[in-house]
Amino acid sequence: MDLSKERICITGGDGFLGRHLQAELKTNASVPDENILIPLIDDYDLAKEADVIRMYDALEPTVVIHLAAEVGGIGANRENPGRFFYANMAMGLHLIEHARLVGLKKFVQVGTICAYPKFTPVPFKEENLWEGYPEETNAPYGIAKKALLVMLQAYRQQYGLNGIYLLPVNLYGPGDNFDLRTSHVIPALIRKFVEAKQRGDKTVEVWGTGKASREFFYVEDAARGLRLATEKYDGPEPVNLGAGFEITIRDLVEKIREIVDFDGELIWDASKPDGQPRRCLDVTRAEEYFDFRAEMSFDKGLRRTIEWYLREAC
Repeated sequence: MDLSKERICITGGDGFLGRHLQAELKTNASVPDENILIPLIDDYDLAKEADVIRMYDALEPTVVIHLAAEVGGIGANRENPGRFFYANMAMGLHLIEHARLVGLKKFVQVGTICAYPKFTPVPFKEENLWEGYPEETNAPYGIAKKALLVMLQAYRQQYGLNGIYLLPVNLYGPGDNFDLRTSHVIPALIRKFVEAKQRGDKTVEVWGTGKASREFFYVEDAARGLRLATEKYDGPEPVNLGAGFEITIRDLVEKIREIVDFDGELIWDASKPDGQPRRCLDVTRAEEYFDFRAEMSFDKGLRRTIEWYLREAC
């Protein structure tokens, strides 16, 4: 697909990944500004079918890349299980149904790594998706997103809708969400350490035991992966997007503490959940299907993220 000739609607396009995806499409797919369509939440509540219909009528996209989600870290998922299930299910349901009705050329659904079973063998392979129940703290969100994979496959079979499904692992990078109520682990830790250092605190509290592992995916790599998949991939199978490595939360904390230069004590609150025990993706399918491989090293990406926060957000 020559994206420079398409009208591309990015739901959630004004968010963290969305802003990087806009830049990627303009720079590396030659998509003109007027063909990048961003439905803002003030104008369209995508959990409401009437607003989705109005969006398709007003923007007239030929491609939809669905990034919009109600999401957060472990704390936000524990506080909002019903809201996260409903909002994410409703948005995808209405967007996919009306993509079919308007004859959309392509629908790109961004799923979540939270859809995988709690005890998925490492590295996670796409065929493992249905081999168990997700980790309990984020299961409502993960199951809502996974249901949209089933919907896209069913709509491809019955209606011929070209919908693809991508599973990016935990994102990080410049411009991330650093709100402690809703942020994920890297921005939350960066903010905690920076503010503790500024206040002269002697300790920083960290959730969990530190034993869980995660894979982290630099946002510019993620945007490039989305662009390549939109251009080159048209199949029904879900595809992991990630960097193909894992790091324990304890080691992550030490890396951030060292870069921020916080010399106080760490207090691990083991009464708080660790979340899924391990996360690391098998990323061979993305390379095979649309020639994607992550490029940013984790240490370099982490330093860039911290430097951005110190420069732009403090």
